[in-house]
Amino acid sequence: MAITPATTTQQASEGTAEAILLELVDEDGVTIGTAEKLAAHQAPGQLHRAFSVFLFDDRGRLLLQQRALGKYHSPGVWSNTCCGHPYPGEAPFAAAARRTFEELGASPALLAEAGTVRYNHPDPASGLVEQEYNHLFVGLVQAPLRPDAREVGDTAFVTPAELAERHAKDRFSAWFMTVLDAARPAIRELTGDAPGW
Repeated sequence: MAITPATTTQQASEGTAEAILLELVDEDGVTIGTAEKLAAHQAPGQLHRAFSVFLFDDRGRLLLQQRALGKYHSPGVWSNTCCGHPYPGEAPFAAAARRTFEELGASPALLAEAGTVRYNHPDPASGLVEQEYNHLFVGLVQAPLRPDAREVGDTAFVTPAELAERHAKDRFSAWFMTVLDAARPAIRELTGDAPGW
């Protein structure tokens, strides 16, 4: 199944615009087709493959990203280090490493799989829906960061206490707590002596 309206595009190597396709999956994460990115997020949403990355510094602080105001989905909200969608046929691990570098200008010093989580989160502000089979990754990052301003509005390294304080007063992505909670066992294993995660 392929739905390809010309709404969300990327520049192909020859300079022409083409639709960005996502992998549609079943409840077990098996690929069943593709859909254009925006179409997959329109209500009620189509279940598709995604990834979420949680990177930490050498002090055990989580790197948060504020999504750029120009993004079509959830602009200006805070979220985990990086999240996105693999291209059809692209391994989630490779996609997570690629997008982390594209968005933040830094490659993970370490990146490890942390399981999967399936969720359905509508975004009240945009009316879009996240129906995702999400592959989770945790790892380490070292400065300096060079964020792409088209993708990232701001970044912050936070302790668990600082995250709780920020989460209480700032807007976060609809999926943030779901992916954080699902990744916590791997985060605790990674951070070891950093209390609170």
